[in-house]
Amino acid sequence: MTMSDWAKVERPIPVPTELTKPFWEGTKQGLILFQHCQTCGNWQHPPAPTCTNCVGIDLKFEPVEGKGTIYSYTIGHHGGDRRFAPAIPYASIVVELDGAKGVLMAGNLLGAPSTEAKVGRRVQIVFEPLTDEITLPQFKLA
Repeated sequence: MTMSDWAKVERPIPVPTELTKPFWEGTKQGLILFQHCQTCGNWQHPPAPTCTNCVGIDLKFEPVEGKGTIYSYTIGHHGGDRRFAPAIPYASIVVELDGAKGVLMAGNLLGAPSTEAKVGRRVQIVFEPLTDEITLPQFKLA
């Protein structure tokens, strides 16, 4: 079974905005920070200016445990961008993190063949520094 070689991939670097800056500051410290509505208790990601449930504005970034369950996945066998060629085939997964039910987060499955991505499998976040400012949250099997 072939493992993706992400070490040879020149990844695009996310550009934080005022709204996403707390999320990226958290990943740099090894934390996942999602918005939590103080009015209705809704968790949400990606960040938004208002609660996606009650439209409240009292949102705080709070830590969420870095473990969860694969909700969905796709296996990339073709790279639309040549920079991703060393990683083919790779599993892009969507994960529901524990403690933030209903919130889905996308990433790649690292350290395992892409065929190991299965709905319902447990995963945990690993943090990959891309630059001094940006650390990318990814996943490995738990």
